[in-house]
Amino acid sequence: MVLVVVADLITPDSERVDRLLITVPALAAATWSVHGTIGMGLLAMTLRALLVVVRGGPGAEDLLASESLILGITAASAWVSAVRTRYERDLAEVTAVADVVQRVVLRPPPPRLGPVELHLLYVAAAAKARIGGDFYEAVKIPGAVRIMLGDVQGKGLGAVETASVLLGAFRSTAYDAPDLPALADRLDEGLARYAAWDPDSDAAERFATVVLVELPDGRDTARLLNCGHPAPLLQHGDDVTAVEAADPSLPLNLAGLAESRHRVEEFPFGPGDRLLLYTDGVSETRDRDGVFYPLEERARRWVSAPSERVPELLHEDLAAYGDGGLDDDIAALLIARDKAPAEPPGSR
Repeated sequence: MVLVVVADLITPDSERVDRLLITVPALAAATWSVHGTIGMGLLAMTLRALLVVVRGGPGAEDLLASESLILGITAASAWVSAVRTRYERDLAEVTAVADVVQRVVLRPPPPRLGPVELHLLYVAAAAKARIGGDFYEAVKIPGAVRIMLGDVQGKGLGAVETASVLLGAFRSTAYDAPDLPALADRLDEGLARYAAWDPDSDAAERFATVVLVELPDGRDTARLLNCGHPAPLLQHGDDVTAVEAADPSLPLNLAGLAESRHRVEEFPFGPGDRLLLYTDGVSETRDRDGVFYPLEERARRWVSAPSERVPELLHEDLAAYGDGGLDDDIAALLIARDKAPAEPPGSR
């Protein structure tokens, strides 16, 4: 409006820029409230009349016609603003509910469990979503900490559904499963039961790769069970190596394709050591030449970085490396053992 008034005052009388004021209420409807849109329309009518009086111009009949036009556009714009505002309110309510549901299904991990710190990077591929096909959970049970990180085959709501089933199965069985093989079997059973309950569900057709970690209290060791998942990276001092499974298990929901067997890897995990769990959204990010992201090489650069900074550094590096952005779910969980040595049970 300011620009139109100034332009109208400095241009010749034959150039009536003030006619552009009819667009004001229509533009206001895009962002202003109903009352604000009406106010902008009335202000445009006032400015139009004042400019005609100051500069002279059309007669009363023409002025009345132009004012009526602005008034009509203002009324229509107010209705558009009301519809937009209602849709925005409904969307805000739905988004708030979805946000709560997503936080309940995939809640952030606690920053500390027992003798370890947990630092998470999680990015869902779906725009505006907090949950994708990648999932994680960590719980403190009597005598140990148990951690799960996994990746459901595929994307979309079906992958989210399968992830939520596995999260529920882990939360209900992690406390009483005697060991990691039993826990993996119960996760498989959870998917099978859900598929039987709802055979038309996508969960019946999808598989998931999972890595399970157990950190016993009072011992500087870690136990790992890998069900077809990318090998975690272990940092000991300045050395970074992949924890390869000698005999990895099949992904969950594929156990029926072969004899079920689970082999647990046990390795030293002492004070100051760090273990990075991640999904293939990290390791399979490609640059413009199609080269996979060199995670192990990058991790060696961050051996001296504070643990809480590593997920942020990883996210920034992935975003810069990926050609065309990140198009897959990404999850990475850094497990950092306290630098103080573990105390044996009953030492206090």
